[in-house]
Amino acid sequence: MAETPVTIEERVKESRALTQRLLQEIGKVVVGQHQLIERLLVGLLANGHVLLEGVPGLAKTLTVKTLAQTLSVKFQRIQFTPDLLPADLIGTLIYQPRDGVFSVKKGPIFANLILADEINRSPAKVQSALLEAMQERQVTIGEQTFALDEPFLVLATQNPIEQEGTYPLPEAQVDRFMLKVVVGYPNRAEERQIMERMANVDPDLSVGPVLSGQQVIALRRTVSDIYLDEKIKDYILDVVAATRDPKAFKLDFGSMIHYGASPRASIYLALAAKAHAFLQGRSYVVPQDIKSIGLDVLRHRVIPTYEAEAQSVTSEDLVRRIFEHVPVP
Repeated sequence: MAETPVTIEERVKESRALTQRLLQEIGKVVVGQHQLIERLLVGLLANGHVLLEGVPGLAKTLTVKTLAQTLSVKFQRIQFTPDLLPADLIGTLIYQPRDGVFSVKKGPIFANLILADEINRSPAKVQSALLEAMQERQVTIGEQTFALDEPFLVLATQNPIEQEGTYPLPEAQVDRFMLKVVVGYPNRAEERQIMERMANVDPDLSVGPVLSGQQVIALRRTVSDIYLDEKIKDYILDVVAATRDPKAFKLDFGSMIHYGASPRASIYLALAAKAHAFLQGRSYVVPQDIKSIGLDVLRHRVIPTYEAEAQSVTSEDLVRRIFEHVPVP
């Protein structure tokens, strides 16, 4: 028997109390960066991987590690480097001379929460090995395929200003990330608080676990039940369609978009909007949820042309103009 909206609303209210405790615990260590933390929770609740981009020193790694400490799940931090091999990530086969057989040694990818630090420093073979784990939730070692335990989430970081020794992520892999979050600088008041808290020989960065893996999976089920009206679905489809055919929506982009967003964008936009509505304490999605989360879902899926780049027009500029012009239900 289907649940009534009242029942779902009650579940959202009860479940949201857990996420509020999670935010309070993370706030003991991380100052500010509210959007970053919210987007990480959206990825966690909507079962979507998150790519974080920002200059060094903006607490990207610290925030992910703090989130991991608030969850009773297995966490692995993998530092991506140019000499990293796929076996260093997924594992390998080791020959046992006594038995004359090969045994499987699993790599660090076999965890629930993966911090892929500076992911764009790894070569193509490593990125492709990570791609299977992200998309298929499985890993192949030799002739054996292993399913990864749920919850499984990849939170990756990359530095946009340093290109020496980096390998730009291919569009196929970037598309696997539900969100691409651009991390900005803190304001003056937040930076003062950071300075006062961290300018110690031994700052207190300890937090306690709030959620178990099973609770995360239960929260995901609640988020999945968030109501998505037919008009909201049409709005999502219109926004994504506008990235492919701007003229149909009377957008004069000329030839500024090389590739529009894939159908995966529609799926992720709906899922992320549900998670965003949940974090706001609602059991239904409103257009503002789409607008709030839309830039992070679409900025890495809209590929501008050389003409756009010559005019200093970014994918973010194009996405913002789409949200300004597509009619809101």
